Amino acid sequence: MLRKTLLYLSHQPQIFRFVRNNGLAKKFASRFVAGETIATACDAVAELKAKGITASLDLLGESVTNEAEARETARQYLALVDEMQRRGLEVNVSVKLTALGQDISAALCEENIRAILAKVKGYGGFVRLDMESSAYTQRTIDFFERRLFPDYPETVGVVLQSALRRTLADVDWSVQKQCRVRICKGAYLEPATVAFPDKRDVDANYVEAMQRLMQKGRYPGLATHDERIIDEAIRFAKANGIAPDRFEFQMLYGVRRDLQERIVREGWRMRVYVPFGTQWYPYLMRRLAERPANLAFITGNVMKEMVKGR
Repeated sequence: MLRKTLLYLSHQPQIFRFVRNNGLAKKFASRFVAGETIATACDAVAELKAKGITASLDLLGESVTNEAEARETARQYLALVDEMQRRGLEVNVSVKLTALGQDISAALCEENIRAILAKVKGYGGFVRLDMESSAYTQRTIDFFERRLFPDYPETVGVVLQSALRRTLADVDWSVQKQCRVRICKGAYLEPATVAFPDKRDVDANYVEAMQRLMQKGRYPGLATHDERIIDEAIRFAKANGIAPDRFEFQMLYGVRRDLQERIVREGWRMRVYVPFGTQWYPYLMRRLAERPANLAFITGNVMKEMVKGR
């Protein structure tokens, strides 16, 4: 019931208009979304940089419905990376292929992402292809492996989700290819035939994938807010002589900022995924709808920071 309600609300433009003009709602959103413009997004990245934390910027928006929207998204990404370079920020962005036209035409999507990759490569930066639901997993991996990685092996990487039953096989594939991977748990509501319904299995799969990537992968991104898993990663790194520059931790903007700073203080690398753009309301509502437990997750992590005096 909660999921259906959240999805319904995410598609109501009149509510979106109200929320965008509501000070309290915007204040809540600003905790997790770095404003609506390239300027505010870069400001957030600069603030993180001052704390020794790197970032990956993500322009909010998922599947587009026509070619013009896909090209406009690509244009905005090109403007974004230009501004990051101009301001002396590390050029690192996350992109959803559906926002560049994956559901319209593979050729259109490839044209758009290649334009972004070419510019980012020139700046010595990096592009992460976000993973969406399991319906896109193989399509995204195939697109990456056949159309992008051969020409941009240093510039582009993918995301794998430990919630999916297939992920350890995909981890082994990534190790063989020596491509860069972000491992996360996954926020999408998936059928039990393709994903683990039990959180304990998702966590166990994450730890196994994480350890394989840390030992044999190419600079993996360990995306988690689970303090137990983070501590296990640190223990595993120390026990196996894995240096801090061999991997990085990754977290969401606004979530467990205390833990982000602790990781940096202890000498490990930390990158924050920073979403921004006008589509922040549907973004937040869809993330909550995909797995209503995310609401408890966000609330719980905010409370943890409050208890720690942040």
